[in-house]
Amino acid sequence: MPKPTSQRAAEKIAKVAARPNDLVTLWREVTDVLAEAIPHYWEPCFYSVDPASLLITSHFQENLAEFPPECLTAEYYDDDVNQLADLARSASGITTLHDATRGDPRRSPRWHRNMKLGGDQEMIVALRTRSGEMWGAAALYREPGRPLFTSDEKELLRSLAPHLAEGTRRALLVGAATDPEGLESPGLIILNDRGDVESATPGTDRWLSELPGGDADGAALPPAVLSVATRALRTAKSRDRPGEVALARVLSRGGTWVVLHGASLDSAREHRVAVIIEPAHPAR
Repeated sequence: MPKPTSQRAAEKIAKVAARPNDLVTLWREVTDVLAEAIPHYWEPCFYSVDPASLLITSHFQENLAEFPPECLTAEYYDDDVNQLADLARSASGITTLHDATRGDPRRSPRWHRNMKLGGDQEMIVALRTRSGEMWGAAALYREPGRPLFTSDEKELLRSLAPHLAEGTRRALLVGAATDPEGLESPGLIILNDRGDVESATPGTDRWLSELPGGDADGAALPPAVLSVATRALRTAKSRDRPGEVALARVLSRGGTWVVLHGASLDSAREHRVAVIIEPAHPAR
């Protein structure tokens, strides 16, 4: 018996989100899955968001290289509906332009901007982790004359949001660790399910030597690294909480705080995990 569309989409999104990809690669792979699961016009629009301020930090839509400045201004300055900050605070975490305007989207300046690109309908979901942090948003569109987004389609997109949130968070961390800039750049270690180091980015040895119980040559991994790695591997095997990022805050030997993130990785061979080590910013 074939699996329902929603189940197939959830399994595919979970696998895509668990890969050690940069953000653009993640969005492109997610685009292919969404095209099969929810019919929509053109391409989805993705945003990454700072979970503390709820400000947009990046935008991606295939074939739209630059987010129109007037759209960004309207997002935070104008009075309108379907704005990301309002969506982040909503209970449901999902909205459509037609619902928000009670069936008359012509009242919304946002609708008029969308129509210039051919999008009559807009459905936006907050990409929130199960713990409630919003790391991004995804928007789907439909052209004039198409049926409205259904309640089943809304629920499907909402159910995919936690996977997409964790994928966004992971992609941002992996991207920063694999493209380092300066001494404070994050370090990235890939471990197998036996705790063996498979690879590490340049500069990671410095982070390991700063953590209690570790050394620069990697002969002894710090307990904090093994802890977040094990926790992340555990979540990868859980059907209820798949792929969540494990997190620990550690006081370094130098007296500064360091944050470790453990993220399970999708692999056909064996379970693997990425541990990202970075300085703790004030919000942490």
